[in-house]
Amino acid sequence: MADGNSIEVEGKVVVVLPGTMFKVRLANGHVVLAHISGKLRKNFIKIAAGDTVKMEMSPYDLEKARITFRMKETNPMAPPPMRRRY
Repeated sequence: MADGNSIEVEGKVVVVLPGTMFKVRLANGHVVLAHISGKLRKNFIKIAAGDTVKMEMSPYDLEKARITFRMKETNPMAPPPMRRRY
């Protein structure tokens, strides 16, 4: 936010809604409506259900948030096998 009063929280995307809107469940169990920030939109960062995201919330409206970062998976899939080189 412009004045720096935003609250940073982490959550898990539960539902993907139209218009780049998402329902995100916070660690305390609350579900908030979140939209993508301009930087994520500009760089074509894709967010799917099940992704962990970092969000900013206004202290005035705790039901809405702005997604600012998509967290990397802690245990990514195993890398594909090496290709043979002849």
